[in-house]
Amino acid sequence: MIGFDNERYLEAQTKAICDRVDQFSGKLYLEFGGKLLHDMHAARVLPGYDPNVKIKLLQRLHHILEIIYCIHAGDIEKGRLRGDFGLTYDTASLRTFDDLEEYGFSISAVIVNRYHDQKSVQRFINFLHSRTIPVYTQPTIQGYPIDIEKIVSESGFGQNPFIQTVKPLVIVTGAGPGSGKMSTCLSQVYHHHLRGQRAGFAKFETFPIWDLPLNHPVNLAYEAATADLKDRNMIDPFHLNAYGVTAVNYNRDIENFSIMKKIIDRIGENNDLFSQYQSPTDMGVNMARQGIVDDEAVQEAAKQELIRRYFRYKWEQSQGIETMETVAIVEKLMVQTGTKITDRPTVVAAREAAEKAQHKGKGNKGVYCGAAVQLQDQTIITGMNSPLLHAESAAILNALKKLAGIPSHIDLLPEQIIANIAALKKEIMNGHSASLNVEEVLIALSMSAATNPTSDLCLKKLKFLKGCDIHTTHMIGKGDANGLRKLNLYLTTDALPTSRGFYY
Repeated sequence: MIGFDNERYLEAQTKAICDRVDQFSGKLYLEFGGKLLHDMHAARVLPGYDPNVKIKLLQRLHHILEIIYCIHAGDIEKGRLRGDFGLTYDTASLRTFDDLEEYGFSISAVIVNRYHDQKSVQRFINFLHSRTIPVYTQPTIQGYPIDIEKIVSESGFGQNPFIQTVKPLVIVTGAGPGSGKMSTCLSQVYHHHLRGQRAGFAKFETFPIWDLPLNHPVNLAYEAATADLKDRNMIDPFHLNAYGVTAVNYNRDIENFSIMKKIIDRIGENNDLFSQYQSPTDMGVNMARQGIVDDEAVQEAAKQELIRRYFRYKWEQSQGIETMETVAIVEKLMVQTGTKITDRPTVVAAREAAEKAQHKGKGNKGVYCGAAVQLQDQTIITGMNSPLLHAESAAILNALKKLAGIPSHIDLLPEQIIANIAALKKEIMNGHSASLNVEEVLIALSMSAATNPTSDLCLKKLKFLKGCDIHTTHMIGKGDANGLRKLNLYLTTDALPTSRGFYY
């Protein structure tokens, strides 16, 4: 079911940004929040949303824009991971640069914020220099954002380098939250002001959608997505007071607006361009609401995202990565929308498959695992673990058979190929388990396709798994997680242990 029209959205969003550039006399720094590419959260909660629609938006503005990229030095030093890619922030940044190149964009400059000569960060900087990418470092400004006088002075923004840009629109994006996008924008505006030049600042955030109700499931799904940051959606009191219009924003922007307003006013004193910002909502240019064409569809999709976030935080909590407080936040949001984990059909089906496997293998040692995939036509396909295959692998192969119209009893992978891979894992690579994970099954399927027309037919059906839901009952291994991510399936898991061991 399609709930979002990309073309309608692009038209409205392009106009809104161009209008804002004109408002600031042709020089605008636009803080670009969220993921510039591969925005899978938006694609999940707004069915029909193109995960790369933002880059298509930038392509429409290509002639007037350039890009500055920010990254927090601490994220590099700590090896922080991007959950959507499974990559560290520095590596994920390099991937973004490559992706941008494919779309015809290049990075004008990389800004490393809160830099204090960290060795691991310097290696990253050296690598970028070797690839001829301009890199600037900005130290922590003591007292930011409270000490207004110091921030807007030579010892504050004044100590930051001025980054030369030539286009009217400068997109300031970065590696996740806290990368220093806003401070970079304001620093640039400060330096323009010192030079007697006019420049402005605005924010681009897809979520929360300011002109949807506060408790709309799409906005609550955003709250769930940032539960680890303790973000909360709120009615923007500044906007309500200034215009009598209800608008939704999130707590950090609302709490910081008075301070941000003072910084902006101090930078641009005697400059009436800044007086237009009477609320944090005023700073935004978000037109996502214009793309929603089926509210019922996006509400249902957003409720499914609440369930996904619940399972993700629950798994992370079992790993000691997340807290029970974060899990509780999502549980409350699910109660608020009347959503239960069993509203995700794959959850029930995977658990039933695990029970079936346990009954089938009664009397044998081992843990019984189930997995379930929901195809685009809503058909549920299950799989269970065996000495040859992980449950996820079995579910994927069974799903491909269904898509290709192959009877379930026909084997896609020759026994000899499976046996050879299993022997390699067990006898040569000293693996603990010989059964094949999803990545290994995909390799085996491609090998079999060279001589087996049935396998070749199923291989061609892999693209139809994109965007499908999958649930597993057990702790998922790296090879399964990577394979499912590359197939673009939406994974949830009960994360039950697969053994009594601690390492295996």
